[in-house]
Amino acid sequence: MKTIEELLAEGVDGKRVFVRADLNVPLADGLITDDGRIRAVLPTVEALAGAGAKVIVASHLGRPKGAPDPQFSLLPAAERLAELLGKPVAFAQDTVGPAAHDAVNGLEPGQVAVIENLRFNAGETSKDDTERGEFADRLAALADLYVGDGFGAVHRKHASVYDLPKRLPHYAGFLIATEVGVLKKLTDDVRRPYVVALGGAKVSDKLAVIDELLGKADRLLIGGGMAYTFLKAKGYEVGISLLQEDQLPAVTEYMERAEKSGVELVLPVDVLVSTDFPDLKTKAPANPSTVAADAIPADQEGLDIGPETRKLYASKLADAQTVFWNGPMGVFEHPDYAEGTKELAQALIDSPGFTVVGGGDSAAAVRTLGFDEKAFGHISTGGGASLEYLEGKTLPGLAALED
Repeated sequence: MKTIEELLAEGVDGKRVFVRADLNVPLADGLITDDGRIRAVLPTVEALAGAGAKVIVASHLGRPKGAPDPQFSLLPAAERLAELLGKPVAFAQDTVGPAAHDAVNGLEPGQVAVIENLRFNAGETSKDDTERGEFADRLAALADLYVGDGFGAVHRKHASVYDLPKRLPHYAGFLIATEVGVLKKLTDDVRRPYVVALGGAKVSDKLAVIDELLGKADRLLIGGGMAYTFLKAKGYEVGISLLQEDQLPAVTEYMERAEKSGVELVLPVDVLVSTDFPDLKTKAPANPSTVAADAIPADQEGLDIGPETRKLYASKLADAQTVFWNGPMGVFEHPDYAEGTKELAQALIDSPGFTVVGGGDSAAAVRTLGFDEKAFGHISTGGGASLEYLEGKTLPGLAALED
């Protein structure tokens, strides 16, 4: 895989460089609530612009239906990128049409443009190779070189991620190079004890990575909504907690495998419960109670790990040399259910090893709860991509850059 450092050594002055970034930031009423992904691509954009390239930044945002949709416009991301760069950024109101060509043609060396949401064109996400390829051809006409730096999208076989680098000389940006290097430390060069903390809502989202980690990790700590399927598999009452009954056979098998293989699979010993899901808009007091994990009332829902579980999980991280965390321990968006996620994050900081926060909600929780990002070894920009890499899958975006 050629890197941006090689590209910069070759020279980019006056060249049109297409940067496939991940600007898929969360928005509330048109305002960005977390600009982490924009900041993550800054080193690549700044280096290229500083070397005299004409930089074309492209990304998706949300899930539009293959046609323009104002609520998914990249304009707020382009404006934030301009603020972070400290200089103007041109914005094209289409992806491959007249506005995009005018924006690119108007660039001087060292200037930057952002084109509109790639998913406004059905060709970006099409499963038809021909349709995807036609869109990639039109994107290729905008540029001389390609730099892949949208790690959060490399697990997608999309036109701008997979097909476009096949049409242009291609390089990995700083972010992708960093992300791949970190993930290799979690797969090929692991220091032990290796502890993985998994949370989030659905156990089905994590089954494949659990399957892979049962042969690699020393301890698995389970929290979040997915924990209740594990507790149910142990025969516990879980009340009205999030439960995927169809996954019970798989979860039971994994617990048996963990025991046989000597992997510690650690489940909550107590949980915070309530009869009502918390109001995340007003954050009105929720008044939860703490119960043992095997004593959840039938009319209540588990919404966070309890204080004894927090202590237990911190003890399991205390000697860890490698840690990967993906998924919050509870409904961290509400202060009454944030403590489990907060204390887990602090336990990562306190652990002596290399700590990786696996993107998505975990990365958002780190920032929402006020932690210094530099206190962690690495905060990934791609939760889904990180998980699929750990599952041993071939990621289309990385495969295209390696060709």
